[in-house]
Amino acid sequence: MDLNYSPAERAFRDEVRAWLRENLPAELREKVVDYAHLSKDDLLRWHRILAKQGWIAPSWPREWGGTDWNVVQRYIFEEECGYAGAPPLIPFGLSMCAPVLLKFGTDAQKKRFLPRIYDGDDFWCQGYSEPGSGSDLASLKTRAVRRGEHYAVTGQKTWTTLAHYADWIFCLVRTGGAEDKKQEGISFLLIDMKTPGITVRPLILMDGEHEVNEVFFDDVKVPAENLVFEENKGWTVAKYLLGHERMNTARIGTSKREMETLKEFAARQVKDGRPLIDDPRFRDRLSRVEVELMALEITNLRFLDQLRGARAPGAEVSMLKITGTEIQQAITELMMQAVGPMAQPFAAVEGAQGFDAFMAGLAPRYCNFRKTSIYAGSNEIQRNIIAKLSLGL
Repeated sequence: MDLNYSPAERAFRDEVRAWLRENLPAELREKVVDYAHLSKDDLLRWHRILAKQGWIAPSWPREWGGTDWNVVQRYIFEEECGYAGAPPLIPFGLSMCAPVLLKFGTDAQKKRFLPRIYDGDDFWCQGYSEPGSGSDLASLKTRAVRRGEHYAVTGQKTWTTLAHYADWIFCLVRTGGAEDKKQEGISFLLIDMKTPGITVRPLILMDGEHEVNEVFFDDVKVPAENLVFEENKGWTVAKYLLGHERMNTARIGTSKREMETLKEFAARQVKDGRPLIDDPRFRDRLSRVEVELMALEITNLRFLDQLRGARAPGAEVSMLKITGTEIQQAITELMMQAVGPMAQPFAAVEGAQGFDAFMAGLAPRYCNFRKTSIYAGSNEIQRNIIAKLSLGL
């Protein structure tokens, strides 16, 4: 097993780092590192910079704009972007809907949707979770009834991230009965968010931000040509898509950057007349998280080595999701501890000495990151997957 980058891979990493230094707009990076709000325009600006460079969809086939990078190069690129402080690439179109279309879509669907996803012309969101159907996704109740050349969709989705920005939503809907298993009778539809009968209602989270929404469908007409794969076989599509979602949640590069920021910040904070980073209790917690992050990076490199040999990791890849999200949460907790009482405000306080935009972003970020161990399949569900499929328990 080789856990080191080859000379060619190190050269590629250096190329990506140099390009990011030259092309990542300083104002976008500043927003990311200060945990400031990123608007739709901010997200699309970075998307289009990468699209112009030809790096927006590395995993796509060359004919659709892919880079022909191997799996290690794609990993390096993602981690270097996170380490540099680049805005996130919203995954719903690029790395969720697009892979589904490439595997299951018709030629007409690919030609219609893929170029617009690539160029950032269409903003997508995901219509999976419903009230009472989150981790138990197969219990969904939103129904689509075939009426000639269209489906009539009625129901509700919830926790729909960035639906208020979205032009399109891909949805799991129930088109048939669950005769033997509840996974049967589910279909995968692409729905234009401008269609009459769709209502988007904001859900304001603990951090005060409007990030997620409820989406209601009231007899919404969806052309039958927007069905992906076969009617009642959407669970096959859903499982394929969820595999892509869970591979993108470890965010090792981002956590490494934030760990460095935390250490620098703790070195400036003073407790009992000395730097906070010298406090034994704080340093112990910090060291434990840093060791976990190093172990996660090595685990990820093990999986990459398997992929070099064309052997895809199995259910154990859920370890990346579990540990990665728990480290992300731990870093937000240590940031709050480092700031102390000044972590309470959610915005800059007039006249508060030393209180800046970075400090003001810590409490909202802490609240927002409570979700990371839940989305893409809760960590409890991931542990069950490992126990059942990897350990045979």
